[in-house]
Amino acid sequence: MDFLLSGVAACGACLFTNPLEVVKTRMQLQGEMKAPGSYPMHYRNVFHATYTICKTDGLLALQKGLLPGLLYQFCMNGVRLGSYSMLETAGYTRTDGRVSAVKSTAAGALAGVGGAFIASPVYLVKTHLQAQSTSTIAVGHQYRHEGMLHALITIYRRHGIIGLWRGSSSAVPRVMVGSAIQLSTFSKAKQFTCDLQVFKPDSWLISLTAGLVSSVFVVLAMTPFDVISTRLYNQPVDQQGKCAT
Repeated sequence: MDFLLSGVAACGACLFTNPLEVVKTRMQLQGEMKAPGSYPMHYRNVFHATYTICKTDGLLALQKGLLPGLLYQFCMNGVRLGSYSMLETAGYTRTDGRVSAVKSTAAGALAGVGGAFIASPVYLVKTHLQAQSTSTIAVGHQYRHEGMLHALITIYRRHGIIGLWRGSSSAVPRVMVGSAIQLSTFSKAKQFTCDLQVFKPDSWLISLTAGLVSSVFVVLAMTPFDVISTRLYNQPVDQQGKCAT
Protein backbone atom coordinates (compact mmCIF):
# COMPACT_ATOMS: atom_id res chain seq x y z
CA MET A 1 0.00 0.00 0.00
CA ASP A 2 2.91 2.37 0.74
CA PHE A 3 4.17 1.90 -2.82
CA LEU A 4 0.75 2.61 -4.33
CA LEU A 5 0.00 5.70 -2.23
CA SER A 6 3.48 7.13 -2.81
CA GLY A 7 3.11 6.72 -6.57
CA VAL A 8 -0.38 8.24 -6.70
CA ALA A 9 0.72 11.24 -4.61
CA ALA A 10 3.71 11.83 -6.91
CA CYS A 11 1.42 11.71 -9.97
CA GLY A 12 -0.80 14.38 -8.44
CA ALA A 13 2.18 16.66 -7.98
CA CYS A 14 3.38 15.94 -11.53
CA LEU A 15 0.25 17.51 -13.03
CA PHE A 16 1.36 20.86 -11.61
CA THR A 17 5.14 20.54 -11.95
CA ASN A 18 5.33 19.13 -15.49
CA PRO A 19 5.32 22.60 -17.13
CA LEU A 20 8.36 23.47 -15.03
CA GLU A 21 9.97 20.20 -16.12
CA VAL A 22 9.51 21.20 -19.76
CA VAL A 23 11.09 24.60 -19.10
CA LYS A 24 13.92 23.03 -17.08
CA THR A 25 14.70 20.49 -19.81
CA ARG A 26 14.87 23.17 -22.50
CA MET A 27 17.09 25.44 -20.40
CA GLN A 28 19.45 22.58 -19.50
CA LEU A 29 19.87 21.60 -23.16
CA GLN A 30 20.44 25.17 -24.30
CA GLY A 31 24.07 25.83 -25.20
CA GLU A 32 25.05 22.16 -24.96
CA MET A 33 28.74 21.72 -25.86
CA LYS A 34 28.99 25.32 -27.07
CA ALA A 35 30.99 28.25 -25.76
CA PRO A 36 29.05 31.07 -24.04
CA GLY A 37 27.93 33.68 -26.55
CA SER A 38 28.23 31.34 -29.55
CA TYR A 39 24.58 30.25 -29.58
CA PRO A 40 21.19 32.04 -29.58
CA MET A 41 19.55 32.43 -26.17
CA HIS A 42 16.03 31.21 -26.80
CA TYR A 43 15.35 30.89 -23.06
CA ARG A 44 16.80 33.64 -20.85
CA ASN A 45 15.13 32.59 -17.60
CA VAL A 46 12.21 30.51 -16.37
CA PHE A 47 9.66 33.26 -17.02
CA HIS A 48 10.98 34.11 -20.48
CA ALA A 49 11.17 30.40 -21.32
CA THR A 50 7.54 29.85 -20.28
CA TYR A 51 6.41 32.82 -22.37
CA THR A 52 8.48 31.74 -25.40
CA ILE A 53 7.18 28.17 -25.32
CA CYS A 54 3.55 29.31 -25.02
CA LYS A 55 3.94 31.89 -27.78
CA THR A 56 5.73 29.59 -30.25
CA ASP A 57 4.53 26.06 -29.47
CA GLY A 58 1.24 26.87 -27.78
CA LEU A 59 -0.03 26.63 -24.22
CA LEU A 60 -0.39 22.83 -24.34
CA ALA A 61 3.33 22.51 -25.10
CA LEU A 62 3.96 23.13 -21.40
CA GLN A 63 2.46 19.70 -20.75
CA LYS A 64 4.66 17.85 -23.23
CA GLY A 65 5.80 14.50 -21.90
CA LEU A 66 3.01 14.44 -19.32
CA LEU A 67 2.11 10.76 -19.81
CA PRO A 68 5.67 9.42 -19.40
CA GLY A 69 6.12 12.00 -16.65
CA LEU A 70 3.18 10.56 -14.72
CA LEU A 71 4.36 7.01 -15.30
CA TYR A 72 7.89 7.96 -14.23
CA GLN A 73 6.66 9.58 -11.02
CA PHE A 74 4.43 6.61 -10.21
CA CYS A 75 7.19 4.04 -10.76
CA MET A 76 10.15 5.97 -9.39
CA ASN A 77 8.52 7.56 -6.36
CA GLY A 78 6.32 4.55 -5.71
CA VAL A 79 9.43 2.42 -5.29
CA ARG A 80 11.54 5.18 -3.69
CA LEU A 81 9.11 6.50 -1.10
CA GLY A 82 7.51 3.12 -0.51
CA SER A 83 10.88 1.50 0.17
CA TYR A 84 11.97 4.34 2.44
CA SER A 85 8.71 4.16 4.37
CA MET A 86 9.25 0.45 4.95
CA LEU A 87 12.83 1.02 6.11
CA GLU A 88 11.66 3.84 8.38
CA THR A 89 8.86 1.75 9.87
CA ALA A 90 11.29 -1.09 10.49
CA GLY A 91 13.50 1.30 12.49
CA TYR A 92 16.49 1.25 10.15
CA THR A 93 16.66 5.08 10.02
CA ARG A 94 16.84 5.61 13.79
CA THR A 95 19.36 5.28 16.60
CA ASP A 96 18.04 5.14 20.16
CA GLY A 97 14.62 6.26 19.00
CA ARG A 98 15.80 9.39 17.18
CA VAL A 99 16.39 9.97 13.47
CA SER A 100 19.96 9.18 12.46
CA ALA A 101 21.36 11.43 9.74
CA VAL A 102 23.70 8.71 8.49
CA LYS A 103 21.13 5.91 8.49
CA SER A 104 18.35 8.00 6.94
CA THR A 105 20.73 9.26 4.23
CA ALA A 106 21.82 5.70 3.42
CA ALA A 107 18.22 4.47 3.39
CA GLY A 108 17.19 7.33 1.11
CA ALA A 109 20.05 6.65 -1.29
CA LEU A 110 19.25 2.94 -1.41
CA ALA A 111 15.57 3.59 -2.08
CA GLY A 112 16.46 6.12 -4.76
CA VAL A 113 18.70 3.73 -6.69
CA GLY A 114 15.93 1.18 -7.12
CA GLY A 115 13.36 3.75 -8.19
CA ALA A 116 15.67 5.46 -10.69
CA PHE A 117 16.73 2.25 -12.41
CA ILE A 118 13.22 0.82 -12.75
CA ALA A 119 11.77 4.06 -14.14
CA SER A 120 14.73 4.97 -16.40
CA PRO A 121 13.09 4.04 -19.76
CA VAL A 122 10.13 6.37 -19.25
CA TYR A 123 12.44 9.17 -18.06
CA LEU A 124 14.37 8.73 -21.33
CA VAL A 125 11.16 9.15 -23.33
CA LYS A 126 10.00 12.05 -21.17
CA THR A 127 13.22 13.93 -21.85
CA HIS A 128 12.95 13.35 -25.61
CA LEU A 129 9.34 14.54 -25.76
CA GLN A 130 9.89 17.61 -23.60
CA ALA A 131 12.85 18.69 -25.73
CA GLN A 132 10.81 18.53 -28.95
CA SER A 133 9.79 21.95 -30.22
CA THR A 134 9.39 24.21 -33.23
CA SER A 135 12.69 24.60 -35.07
CA THR A 136 12.91 28.33 -34.30
CA ILE A 137 13.31 27.67 -30.56
CA ALA A 138 14.70 24.12 -30.67
CA VAL A 139 17.57 23.19 -28.36
CA GLY A 140 19.37 19.87 -28.14
CA HIS A 141 18.76 16.91 -30.43
CA GLN A 142 15.22 16.63 -31.83
CA TYR A 143 13.89 13.06 -31.94
CA ARG A 144 10.41 13.74 -33.35
CA HIS A 145 8.60 10.99 -31.47
CA GLU A 146 4.83 10.87 -31.94
CA GLY A 147 4.12 9.89 -28.36
CA MET A 148 5.29 7.71 -25.47
CA LEU A 149 4.41 4.34 -27.01
CA HIS A 150 5.89 5.30 -30.38
CA ALA A 151 9.08 6.43 -28.66
CA LEU A 152 9.45 3.21 -26.66
CA ILE A 153 8.89 1.05 -29.73
CA THR A 154 11.27 3.11 -31.87
CA ILE A 155 14.07 3.01 -29.29
CA TYR A 156 13.58 -0.73 -28.75
CA ARG A 157 13.66 -1.51 -32.49
CA ARG A 158 16.80 0.55 -33.06
CA HIS A 159 18.80 -0.23 -29.94
CA GLY A 160 17.20 -3.24 -28.27
CA ILE A 161 16.16 -3.62 -24.65
CA ILE A 162 19.46 -2.15 -23.42
CA GLY A 163 18.75 1.00 -25.39
CA LEU A 164 15.73 1.70 -23.19
CA TRP A 165 18.08 2.03 -20.22
CA ARG A 166 20.47 4.40 -21.99
CA GLY A 167 21.37 7.20 -19.61
CA SER A 168 20.50 5.23 -16.50
CA SER A 169 24.14 5.52 -15.41
CA SER A 170 23.46 9.21 -14.82
CA ALA A 171 19.93 8.77 -13.46
CA VAL A 172 20.99 6.46 -10.65
CA PRO A 173 23.48 8.89 -9.00
CA ARG A 174 21.09 11.76 -9.74
CA VAL A 175 18.17 10.22 -7.85
CA MET A 176 20.45 8.60 -5.27
CA VAL A 177 21.87 11.98 -4.25
CA GLY A 178 18.50 13.72 -4.45
CA SER A 179 16.71 10.98 -2.56
CA ALA A 180 19.36 10.76 0.15
CA ILE A 181 19.27 14.53 0.70
CA GLN A 182 15.49 14.87 0.47
CA LEU A 183 14.45 12.02 2.73
CA SER A 184 17.15 12.56 5.35
CA THR A 185 16.67 16.34 5.60
CA PHE A 186 12.90 15.91 5.63
CA SER A 187 13.09 13.49 8.55
CA LYS A 188 15.52 15.72 10.47
CA ALA A 189 13.57 18.90 9.71
CA LYS A 190 10.31 17.26 10.75
CA GLN A 191 11.82 16.09 14.03
CA PHE A 192 13.33 19.54 14.66
CA THR A 193 9.99 21.26 13.94
CA CYS A 194 8.24 18.89 16.35
CA ASP A 195 10.85 19.63 19.02
CA LEU A 196 10.23 23.38 18.65
CA GLN A 197 6.51 22.77 19.38
CA VAL A 198 5.50 25.64 17.07
CA PHE A 199 2.59 23.62 15.67
CA LYS A 200 0.26 21.03 17.16
CA PRO A 201 1.78 17.51 17.16
CA ASP A 202 -0.63 16.26 14.46
CA SER A 203 -0.61 19.43 12.32
CA TRP A 204 -0.03 19.13 8.57
CA LEU A 205 2.08 22.29 8.83
CA ILE A 206 4.89 20.22 10.35
CA SER A 207 5.24 18.13 7.19
CA LEU A 208 4.83 21.23 5.00
CA THR A 209 7.63 23.05 6.83
CA ALA A 210 9.90 20.02 6.66
CA GLY A 211 9.16 19.62 2.95
CA LEU A 212 10.02 23.25 2.19
CA VAL A 213 13.30 23.01 4.06
CA SER A 214 14.14 19.73 2.39
CA SER A 215 13.41 21.04 -1.13
CA VAL A 216 16.06 23.77 -0.82
CA PHE A 217 18.80 21.25 -0.04
CA VAL A 218 17.58 18.90 -2.80
CA VAL A 219 17.78 21.58 -5.52
CA LEU A 220 21.27 22.66 -4.48
CA ALA A 221 22.61 19.10 -4.42
CA MET A 222 20.74 17.66 -7.39
CA THR A 223 20.95 20.33 -10.11
CA PRO A 224 24.46 19.48 -11.42
CA PHE A 225 23.49 15.80 -11.71
CA ASP A 226 20.21 16.83 -13.34
CA VAL A 227 21.93 18.81 -16.10
CA ILE A 228 24.28 15.90 -16.87
CA SER A 229 21.41 13.40 -16.83
CA THR A 230 19.21 15.45 -19.18
CA ARG A 231 22.01 15.86 -21.73
CA LEU A 232 23.00 12.19 -21.65
CA TYR A 233 19.41 11.05 -22.12
CA ASN A 234 18.82 13.44 -25.02
CA GLN A 235 22.09 13.09 -26.95
CA PRO A 236 21.86 11.38 -30.37
CA VAL A 237 23.39 7.90 -30.65
CA ASP A 238 24.27 5.60 -33.52
CA GLN A 239 23.03 2.04 -34.09
CA GLN A 240 25.53 0.73 -31.52
CA GLY A 241 24.31 3.19 -28.88
CA LYS A 242 27.43 5.37 -29.04
CA CYS A 243 27.30 9.16 -29.13
CA ALA A 244 26.71 10.26 -32.73
CA THR A 245 27.99 13.82 -32.39
